[in-house]
Amino acid sequence: MTRPVHPSTDPAEQPATYGEVFGVAEFRWLWLAQLGSVIGDQLARVALAVLVFDRTGSAGLSAVTYALTFLPDIVGGPLLSGLADRYPRRRVMICCDILRALLLAAMAIPGTSLWILCVLLVAVQLLASPFQSARAALLPSILTGDKFVLASSVTNITAQAAQLAGFVTGGTLVAAFGVEKALLADAATFALSVLLLKLGVRERPLPQSDDARPGWWESLSAGAGLVWSDRRLRYLVALACVAGFYVSIEGLAAPYAAAVGGGPVAVGILLAANPAGQMVGMLLLTRAAPARRLTLMGPLAIGSCAPLIGCVVQPGLWVTVGLWMLSGLCASYQLAASAAFVLNVPDAQRGQAFGLARTALIVSQGVGVLVAGAAADRWSPGLVVATAGIVGVLVAAGAAYGYAGATRQPA
Repeated sequence: MTRPVHPSTDPAEQPATYGEVFGVAEFRWLWLAQLGSVIGDQLARVALAVLVFDRTGSAGLSAVTYALTFLPDIVGGPLLSGLADRYPRRRVMICCDILRALLLAAMAIPGTSLWILCVLLVAVQLLASPFQSARAALLPSILTGDKFVLASSVTNITAQAAQLAGFVTGGTLVAAFGVEKALLADAATFALSVLLLKLGVRERPLPQSDDARPGWWESLSAGAGLVWSDRRLRYLVALACVAGFYVSIEGLAAPYAAAVGGGPVAVGILLAANPAGQMVGMLLLTRAAPARRLTLMGPLAIGSCAPLIGCVVQPGLWVTVGLWMLSGLCASYQLAASAAFVLNVPDAQRGQAFGLARTALIVSQGVGVLVAGAAADRWSPGLVVATAGIVGVLVAAGAAYGYAGATRQPA
């Protein structure tokens, strides 16, 4: 009689290791290219914000210019992500970074008017959507199974770390060399990304023939129809959008710090708590078996909002830091949700579907921050944070229940 395989010895149930992920040469090159692109994005934002303030002396215009860099993601997600399904993904990434390098080099020309600089920056940020969608669609072709999930965690952790590095590097470069040279350095990061992609990543054909290549509108409508008609995908997007509740604390860090007797340093500590928790959480979650991660996804989504309820009494700074870090730790469920979403989308539609999901996530975060900020003008920051936690728990519970039901039925 054949002995059954114990779950702990089944290779399909064993988590992959980071060593196995980085052992794939193509992923190493792709990861390095991502590192350069993300740092470059942050450099552009910081440099232009500084330039606008230097020329106008207006903190408001500088803030508006910085906020302007996030608007293209909302537009580019649904409108441009389909390029990753119509053209070879590596080629899309290379073309995006070539264009970004050229646009940033043009921004570095001395004496360029602010209006032209803003238009060029919007164009640079628009190109981020097809680049990210092409990268997300290409990754499952390079790494399969649990290696893909770990690669996704590396991508998420790298994005957060590179953003912090970009902010620090941007300020340092601008202070040391001036805005124009900093923008040229930014252009160089995208040129380096192009070189890495050309040297280390193999071109792969699309999973369909050129004759079957969809038009822009067909790709957009098909991607939206796919996400809406598949209950699993619909609830995975809903789980991702729970971020709109726990990210709302970012817009309340300053008034909350003031309410508990803290200053600018306290604001920085509070802002760092959630991302730090997420990075630790993703490292821990990848140690669990693949099936276990999906099981934990719902409870962790609820846990990402539940600790915020404790802020209703506005505890001291360090208790709040602990609560926000615990929220971030549980928010690591986004890793499992993102990987499940990509793997449940047919390869031919991954770019467009990922772009739509990314847009939904960005919109939910923006709306969450805006609503929380407006509410904090009327009620105490602690009460607003706690309310966001309560509503977030209810939404997360509903989405988790819906996804559990959807996985028990055919898509």
